[in-house]
Amino acid sequence: MDAAAVKELAKDLGADLVGIASADVLNANPPDPKVPQTPDRISRHCRSVIVIANRIPVAAFRAKSSVAVQYIDMLVLRRMDRIAAKLSAHLEDAGHPSFVTAAQETDWDYKRASYGRLSTRHLGVEAGLGTLGLDVNILTPEYGPRVYLTGILTELELEPDGRMTEQVCIGESCSRCLHSCPTDAVEHFNLNKRACAQAAQEFGFMTSLALFEAMIDGDAARKKELMASRDLFGFWQGMLRVVGSFGDCPRCLAVCPVGNDYHAHLAKPQKLIPEKTDEKVAKGKRFKAAREAGEPATGLSEYNIRWVGEDGYQGIVARQLREFRETQKARAQASEKDRST
Repeated sequence: MDAAAVKELAKDLGADLVGIASADVLNANPPDPKVPQTPDRISRHCRSVIVIANRIPVAAFRAKSSVAVQYIDMLVLRRMDRIAAKLSAHLEDAGHPSFVTAAQETDWDYKRASYGRLSTRHLGVEAGLGTLGLDVNILTPEYGPRVYLTGILTELELEPDGRMTEQVCIGESCSRCLHSCPTDAVEHFNLNKRACAQAAQEFGFMTSLALFEAMIDGDAARKKELMASRDLFGFWQGMLRVVGSFGDCPRCLAVCPVGNDYHAHLAKPQKLIPEKTDEKVAKGKRFKAAREAGEPATGLSEYNIRWVGEDGYQGIVARQLREFRETQKARAQASEKDRST
């Protein structure tokens, strides 16, 4: 099987996007060299990583409550895992040992909190699916950040896709993710993960520990109170169907203007950002001025720039919007022609 056949199979199985990264390249360019997330730490036999992505249906971002997105997240992750498992089984049946990695995991021997054996965002960049945004989500040209990704490690040597060197994220002059973040966690192509987790993981692991400690240390009355609390129900619901424990805050995903799905369905309902403040606007302007002045930024260092896009932003969103409008106009004209005949 060659790369084209693998990609076709992945699409047939239901992947929305698929790309291939070289294991050698991933091993040589870990996101954090101090705590490397590389295929060789998982298997020395891996030659290629097949990266698949599935989009998050855009209607969930039009709902009044974030619960819609949270539940859809779980369904997308489960579907993506099934697709990846079937793909790896096909490869193994063809004589190429392969296995799926967890799309979302934490290895506590690496770093504390939300740090797995591989970074799926960086896998996606190296496989040519997109680049990292101001909030360090991966942004794909097709669906912006509204995707989930996973990887299949295979011993089959496949022709890799090249990275995108054009920055997909509009960047500092947009800053809509920064403006929408309820905990002001977005930094200069970097993220304050602890602040992000306050909204994104309301019932996540660290907050669950606080509840359990309180129950262990509390007297009988306190334990009875906690057993009837909203927090306990929240953690139970989170374990049952992810809601509240993962992706609890979809704001940066909803407002990002990258992707045809945004142009088609989100531009109008997400145009205004209620969380936007003068302080956040000023912060974005400082980021823009710093970049224009060539001042150092962690996310734009000589090492990290490969995942943001060395060539900088060159108008990919504007080109997309023009093409989208032309397509919509052509469809409307075709529809009008059909009605008149």
